Parts: sequence; C-alpha cells; structure tokens
Amino acid sequence: MSEPAETRPDISVIIPAYNEESVLPLLFARLYTVMDQLGRPYEIVFVDDGSQDRTAQLLQQQFQARPATTRVVILKTNFGQHAAIMAGFSHSRGQYIITLDADLQNPPEEIPNLVAKMDEGFDYVGTIRRKRQDVLWRHVASRAMNRLREKITRIRITDQGCMLRGYHREVILPLLSSRESFTFIPALAYLYAGNTTEIVVEHEERAAGRSKYSLFSLIQLYFDLMTGFSATPLRLFSLTGIGVAMASFCFVVYLTIRRIIVGPEVEGVFTLFAIVFFLIGISLFGMGMMGEYLGRIYHQTKQRPRYLVRTVLEPFPTTPLDHT
Repeated sequence: MSEPAETRPDISVIIPAYNEESVLPLLFARLYTVMDQLGRPYEIVFVDDGSQDRTAQLLQQQFQARPATTRVVILKTNFGQHAAIMAGFSHSRGQYIITLDADLQNPPEEIPNLVAKMDEGFDYVGTIRRKRQDVLWRHVASRAMNRLREKITRIRITDQGCMLRGYHREVILPLLSSRESFTFIPALAYLYAGNTTEIVVEHEERAAGRSKYSLFSLIQLYFDLMTGFSATPLRLFSLTGIGVAMASFCFVVYLTIRRIIVGPEVEGVFTLFAIVFFLIGISLFGMGMMGEYLGRIYHQTKQRPRYLVRTVLEPFPTTPLDHT
C-alpha cells in the first residue's frame, strides 16, 4: 500500500545515531514533545550508522511506539555521519528537512526557530552555537579552519561544525544527485541554496556518552572540505614553488660570483643546511597536498556506494530518492 499524498509531512528531522543507546530515551522524550507542539505534520527519520550497542533495538522500539511519525533506516555497517545523513535525506518526505545530532548538544527545542526562518522564505538555515560546550582545542581548530575556508572558497558558514541546520527539499534534491565520494553536506548545500541565513542557537554538554570525533577525524574533515571545494591550495603551492625556484636561482648565482671573487669558504654551511631543510619541508608539504587531491580522484573513480541499507522501518513503503 502506497502513502496517500495528503499524509506527507511538512517537516522531516534527520538524526544519525552511532552507539547512542545511553542518550536515546532522553532524546525521544524531548524531541517528540517539541514536534508535537509545532502542530504541523512531521516525521523523524533515525539512521542507525552500524551501531554496536542497543541503538538499533531502541530505534525499533520507538518506531513501534510512534509508527505514524517515525521512520528508521538501519545501515549495514558504519559509513560515517555524513553518509548516514545522506541516507536519511534519501528516505525523507518533508519539504523542510532538519538535521540534528543524537547527542542533544543541539537542543531539539531550537527546531521551531529554524522552521520559522524557513517559513520566511529561506531555503538554507545555518546555525551558530551561542556558547560552545567543547574542549579548547576544538574551538581553536574550528576558528582557524573557518578563516582558511573563507579565504580559499566562496562558502560563508560561520559555524561549520554545528549539525543543526534546515534545508528546503529543493536544496536536497541536487545534493542527492551529486556523485561525489566525499560529501560535506553543509558546504555543498550552501552552494545549491539561493536564499541563505544563519541564526544563533543554544549549545549544551552531551547528555550522555562521548564524542565520536577525534582530532584526527576533524583534521581529515577539514582536508576534505578544502580539497573538495577549491583548487586554491594547489595554485598557492605552484606560486610558492615558482617563488622558491627564483630565489634559489638568485642564491646560486650569488654563491658562484662570491666563490669567484672571494674563493672557497667554509663559513655558512649551517645556513645552507637550514635553507635545504626548508626547501625539503616545502616539497614534502606540496607532495602531501597533491596526494590529498589524488586520493579524492582515486576514491571517486572507484564509484563505491556511499552507504548500504540493511532495512527500513516505515508505515508506508516508499521509493528512496537515491540508492547510492
């Protein structure tokens, strides 16, 4: 039996979950209360990203308790947060699509504020955390990468690490049709949006559990963001190489002339070593940067699916918008 058109929701809330059994009961209590009070048709699309605890079982129980407003997508293994969100997008039906982390650091009570902004005509609503409840190194790293991203791309996102965002379906459809292997959803959606805005939201400490993001994963995410949306790093390295080559040529000419005029010298050996090590460092950095771009090409040519779905719990069978 297919779903009647009149029962399609206005709002879809996408929530990826990975090993979040300790926080899910509180999330259910707060989230459904907020959505019920909105007084508009809605659905909650949970995506279990290959959890190894009781997350999938709790999501199944919630579907059984609230089948009319709950859908559960269970992936076969862990594909990562952004792949899980793409799976949620593919199985969502609302015109307004809200993404929310399961850890309750972004309060569900902020969802009505995003919906109000989208009612004003904005097709992309970003958020800025008022007072981040994170460790210091995450503040510093996020601020530095925001500045770097703004210099090398045209993407203007004040707080790129906040997953609480609102998207109109017209923004999601081209995003789903993108064949990129690495998908940084907020930045890609920003490129497809025509009318964007940002609002300030509250930020809380994790209700339970611990963060799944390590320093390495954040660095990897930032590299993906830079190499996926701009070739500026390669151009900068090319210009640096030209400058270093010209300076090195001038230095060689100077040393040759000095040797002819003054004769052999032993002074300045350590200075030469320092210069050589500096040039080697630049070369290694450039090789690493080119390796990032080559790695993206390598993964792109394999054309592997973003995610694989084990099962979908839903009241009405629907055809996903995207199967990969």
